[in-house]
Amino acid sequence: MGLLDDKKLLITGVLTADSLAFGVAEKAQEEGAEIVLTSFGRAMRLTERTARKLPVAADVLELDISDAAHRDALQAELKERWGRVDGALHAIGFAPEACLGDDFFGATWEDVSTAVEISAYSLRSLADIVSPLMTEGGSLLGLTFDATQAWPAYNWMGVAKAAMESLNRYLARELGPQGIRSNLIAAGPMKTIAAKSIPGFAQFEDEWTKRAPLGWDVTDSSGVSKACVALLSDLFDQVTGQIIHVDGGYSIVGA
Repeated sequence: MGLLDDKKLLITGVLTADSLAFGVAEKAQEEGAEIVLTSFGRAMRLTERTARKLPVAADVLELDISDAAHRDALQAELKERWGRVDGALHAIGFAPEACLGDDFFGATWEDVSTAVEISAYSLRSLADIVSPLMTEGGSLLGLTFDATQAWPAYNWMGVAKAAMESLNRYLARELGPQGIRSNLIAAGPMKTIAAKSIPGFAQFEDEWTKRAPLGWDVTDSSGVSKACVALLSDLFDQVTGQIIHVDGGYSIVGA
């Protein structure tokens, strides 16, 4: 018996086998879930190749989260395929180059609004897709990077993550009466393609490894995957609106 036997899960954000979402997809299948992935544009072929590396090759459906037509088509496809959705992983994030790096004041509102739409508001957009299909309740789960801190170089992406963390609480409040939970995992830094786009990422690696009470390996996302699977399962059926830190304990260590 697996934790996710008979669960139908939608997983966004898989690009390569180093993606946090890939680790979640892999662990979810091991625990009995049936999954589909999403991607779009030029990344679609890469996601499709990566999907074949899973224990069971997964279908990849098209989703540009900012495109209403894509959202409607995906919802229709999931309804026809499964009739219901039990859980969804939000691993979507993007910020224009000007939003990251050394110059906090270099980003325009156009830059910032893009970061907020794709990295924060998209959690609501994903909820719009799956919540009508969570007819037996369900779990909406997102990935964040502790937005209570002002991190070097993270800049406006940090602001977007703070918006996402607040949105998570409101979604939990609004969706709770339908038996739908909304939670976030605040993962420590991992060596992914997304991380490589952040200037000065090495600062996070070195500092985390030194200070996390449990230690931290930026190449091992298994702890994040296991926590995500637990929250997508029925084990945490009374937990919603929360941010669970999977960071080796770094977040509790003072200066």
